[in-house]
Amino acid sequence: MKRSGCPSLRPSLPQPRLLSGEPGPAAAARGRCGLRRAGLSSAPISCFRCPSPVVHAFGAAAMKPRKNTKRVPSFRKLLRTSKIKLDNKLKNKQYKQQSAAKKYRKEQKKLREAVRDAISKKPFPLEECRKNQAEKREEEEEEDALPLDMMDEDDLKLMEDLALKASFLTRDLSSNEPVHIKKRKHESVIEKYEKVPRRMQTEPEKELIHLLPIKDKGGIIPQTVEKPVLNGAQDEEEDTEMEDAEDFNEEPLPVLTPEEMAAQRRQKVQERKIHIAALSSAILSDPDNNIKKLKELRAMLMEQDPNVAVIVRKLVMVSLMEIFKDIAPSYKIRPLTEAEKATKVKKETQKLREFEEGLVSQYKFYLENLEQTIKDWKQRKLKKSNVISLKAYKGLAEIAVKCLCELLVALPHFNFHNNIIVLIVPLMNDASKMVSELCCEAVKKLFKQDKLGCASLGVVKVISGLVKGRNYDVRPEVLKVFLHLRIKEVELQKDSEDIAPKKKFMTYKEKRKNLSRMQRKWKKAEEKLERELLEAEASESKEKKLKLHTETLNIVFVTYFRILKKAQKSPLLPAVLEGLAKFAHLINVEFFDDLLIVLHSLIASGDLSYRESLHCILSAFHILSGQGDVLNIDPMKFYTHLYKTLFSLHAGGTNDDIGIVLQCLDVMFAKRRKQVSQQRALAFLKRLSTLALHVLPNSSVGILATNRILMQTFPRMDLLLDNESQGSGVYLPELDEPEHCNAQNTALWELHLLQRHYHPTVQKFAAHLIAGAPTEGSAALPLDLSQRPATEHFEAYSMRGMTFNPPVASVTPRRKDTFSQMDSFIDEELNNQLQQHRSGTVGQKLLDFAKHLKESSLL
Repeated sequence: MKRSGCPSLRPSLPQPRLLSGEPGPAAAARGRCGLRRAGLSSAPISCFRCPSPVVHAFGAAAMKPRKNTKRVPSFRKLLRTSKIKLDNKLKNKQYKQQSAAKKYRKEQKKLREAVRDAISKKPFPLEECRKNQAEKREEEEEEDALPLDMMDEDDLKLMEDLALKASFLTRDLSSNEPVHIKKRKHESVIEKYEKVPRRMQTEPEKELIHLLPIKDKGGIIPQTVEKPVLNGAQDEEEDTEMEDAEDFNEEPLPVLTPEEMAAQRRQKVQERKIHIAALSSAILSDPDNNIKKLKELRAMLMEQDPNVAVIVRKLVMVSLMEIFKDIAPSYKIRPLTEAEKATKVKKETQKLREFEEGLVSQYKFYLENLEQTIKDWKQRKLKKSNVISLKAYKGLAEIAVKCLCELLVALPHFNFHNNIIVLIVPLMNDASKMVSELCCEAVKKLFKQDKLGCASLGVVKVISGLVKGRNYDVRPEVLKVFLHLRIKEVELQKDSEDIAPKKKFMTYKEKRKNLSRMQRKWKKAEEKLERELLEAEASESKEKKLKLHTETLNIVFVTYFRILKKAQKSPLLPAVLEGLAKFAHLINVEFFDDLLIVLHSLIASGDLSYRESLHCILSAFHILSGQGDVLNIDPMKFYTHLYKTLFSLHAGGTNDDIGIVLQCLDVMFAKRRKQVSQQRALAFLKRLSTLALHVLPNSSVGILATNRILMQTFPRMDLLLDNESQGSGVYLPELDEPEHCNAQNTALWELHLLQRHYHPTVQKFAAHLIAGAPTEGSAALPLDLSQRPATEHFEAYSMRGMTFNPPVASVTPRRKDTFSQMDSFIDEELNNQLQQHRSGTVGQKLLDFAKHLKESSLL
């Protein structure tokens, strides 16, 4: 059977175009005519590609729905289909849907823009439009026209002739003349406006309501409707009626007196206090079950009532701080891993995990609130929704700083401790003295209680970075906190074998070589038990502590050396010298030479005050008294400078610096007795005795205690107790060289003056030294005075608290002095008058002064 008599319907040729209303292009498949495949009936219609008539049936009703010939894939085929292919199909489908939606949105956007343009464009005045049109035409003509020098003379003449005639070149294209030329596709809005007939504004303009536009072949047609306008009188009447109704509905607010406002505020504050107390007590009583109430309490930090906002926020800050101090565990909470989260655990463990997670999150949010409060105060900015004034923010910020300081000291082991350090350390250099002192005191407390040194290391790192970042422009108090570090020993430079960690447990090879099978078994069990005990005790090893202390001290010395090198005229220099004086015995030997040269250059420059120079001397002798003994360095210049500086001290403001002098003398003489000559010791003994005369009692006691040590340490110090001179020369007290002042030719006459001192302890020391400072006998000192060092005497007898040590006994009379007996008066007449006056028998008599004058003149 032949496929078709129509050659145009073969598969190789293009498919026939169907009539409107027929089915789609699939009708010509497999070589059959599209009209025949459509299944239509009625009149015969010849194919438009071939002359042979073909009968097509057109039904009376509409066409039938096309049958879906696409086969549903079998289950096996679906199994063989890869997952990637199915994913690609799904992605293609989603992409098509997205592109269709995107196209629809673009069309809607263009429609809205067209409506907006048609509404927003306003007509311009006629004259300006004509000018603009004329200018545009001239510009277009200039652009289209060729330059005259490029045209022939004949062509130019022809163009001039055509310009004189009315033709299509001069015709107005906007006229309605029958012209076969097409109109412009995009006609300007101004030209449309010009075609609109004008009318006089005899009636008021009516307000229009814009409706949805209509789109046709010509473009978009905006639709508007006139808004009905009411009379002005009616509007005014309605407005007055509405206002009257509003006034009638609104009740006037009651005006409160200041007393009522204060009472209302007290009531609100009391209610908030009760609520805070209830939440706090509930959390503290059962933290595991009531951890969610922390969020409710923390939400009160955003109190919006302007009357009680400040005090409520302060109370909530302090309450949360105390709660976290109580319920925080004694360990750091780490986040759970994915494997731990997926593992099933007991109910108690899950409950503990939820508590720890909630505690850490609320603690983090609380710290962020405190940080934001401080930051807003520092930047002097307020949020629009804030109900607190800028002045009140200072009080809030101070409370926030106090809370952070308390958490820094109380929870050094808990989470976010390093974040608190980063917040607190810059505030140590704050312009506010109160905030700066709070932060410095908190850091000092942390240093004093930190036994291991981990928290101290974090603080020292941040302080070092702050000093370097501010280019050494910080308060001296920031560096003075280093003096409170609990560092007494560090890892000094050792061999590689000493630095290597010691083997605590035997290796397998050592066990196999040295132990038998049974001994190895017992050794293994013993090591296992030791490891468990170490984990249970959580005791930090001494090696780890030394390592932390060494790292901390290295950072401290780096900061000190930077300042000595780059900022010698900085106000931080006294704090640096004081720190070097305290930690100088822990410095490595390789730095000694350079450090001593720098210290001597600072003293020789003369730019230092006496206090700073004393710190330089103390630092140098601490270096030399420790590992510096092996160095061949003569510190005579430091002895000379201290000898010269002694007379700059007195009983005034410099009296407190006697403590530094006593420390220097202890290091210079007691610990270096073999390197000190007798002449130097005699010179210092004489000058110190002179200094004891014009300082306060506590300084005198300390100086005399030092003189006692000198007399007991060095031989032949009793030369100064004899009036006869020993040797040649005369004592030169004004000479600043202790080796050449001939101190052996003088006597300690100052001790006789100090023996009559008003302070009893000074008297005891002076009498003891006059007797030659014996250790036994009647002239020996009691144990409480003889066994204490000079610096302790200086502190014990200090008068900073306006107290006297020993206390002065109060002398109270047994009876009050009264004029009980009148025999003490010499004049008997006056005595009689006083007795009469006391008995009440004296009458009111007038005194005649003239009579007494006459009697006295006659005599």
